[in-house]
Amino acid sequence: MEKALCFEMLEKKSVRCNLCRHRCTIAEGGRGICRVRENRDGQLYSLVSGLLVAEHIDPIEKKPLYHVLPGSRSYSIASVGCNFRCQHCQNADIAQYDDQGSGRIPGRPTPSAELVHRAVAGGCRSIAYTYTEPTVWFEYALETARLAAEAGLYNIFVTNGYISSEALGMIAPVLHAANIDLKGFTNDFYRRVCGAQLNAVLDCIREYRKRGIWIEITTLVIPGENDDAEQLNGIARFIADELGPDTPWHVSRFFPCYQMLDHPPTPASSLEQALEAGDRAGLRYIYEGNVANGREQTICHGCGAVVIGRSGYTVTRLNLKDGACGSCGKPVAGVWE
Repeated sequence: MEKALCFEMLEKKSVRCNLCRHRCTIAEGGRGICRVRENRDGQLYSLVSGLLVAEHIDPIEKKPLYHVLPGSRSYSIASVGCNFRCQHCQNADIAQYDDQGSGRIPGRPTPSAELVHRAVAGGCRSIAYTYTEPTVWFEYALETARLAAEAGLYNIFVTNGYISSEALGMIAPVLHAANIDLKGFTNDFYRRVCGAQLNAVLDCIREYRKRGIWIEITTLVIPGENDDAEQLNGIARFIADELGPDTPWHVSRFFPCYQMLDHPPTPASSLEQALEAGDRAGLRYIYEGNVANGREQTICHGCGAVVIGRSGYTVTRLNLKDGACGSCGKPVAGVWE
């Protein structure tokens, strides 16, 4: 347990957590929406700081990040907890963990310095804060990220895009990239399916961009929920107009899980509709996820050559030279060194 960052004390020993955009007001003895930050005697504490619940060395393409250090390995870590309640959560056993107030939080006590040591020893070039929502174990992520940056490693968030401006400002100097979920494009979808607000996510994504953090956007296309033309066109236009046409968009296929077992897998036609929306909006880098033989190559928008060839999570061709297409010299946006 560690005293939390980003909170303010209120009357009658209540507190307001300012870590994410929910800005929970928490009475004494209570917890926030994330279930892992608790008010004890008018002070807010993180119940998960220093507790490692998952670790794995992954290809960076699995995050997915296609324009960051292609072909490299990323040391991926997590603690439990999330500030969303997504009905389609793919890691619900740890992201939606609820100890029912018992205080029994899973995880192995692991110092940040040890995480950095493991990343370096594993030949990784980055640490990815992923699997659950890294915002809710912010203190642990921040300490690790600072040490990682000192060791020459890159830091990556895989996130739902709900971190507060204050917290983002604290970690931005050592945060190099993020894959942010833009799960849908109506407030009804976000409220009903995720327990959040669309506009708060959009504002957060804008702030990532303004701070110069490289971002890639992922949308899991769910039949009957966010696969209508209005939402797909809206997401594509938002990316193109407010983030820029060089921002990669990963369009992923949904498979039934957690509380959405009654929904069918995403049909190919829905993914095609998303790709067409991205093309119409002028996006240069659109990728398909969770499908075989989908759109996964990075194509130069100048000459049409394959700049980065991929097969699944494996890079099969790297035609980059000093951040530009090796065939025509056209710059390709990304984090390459």
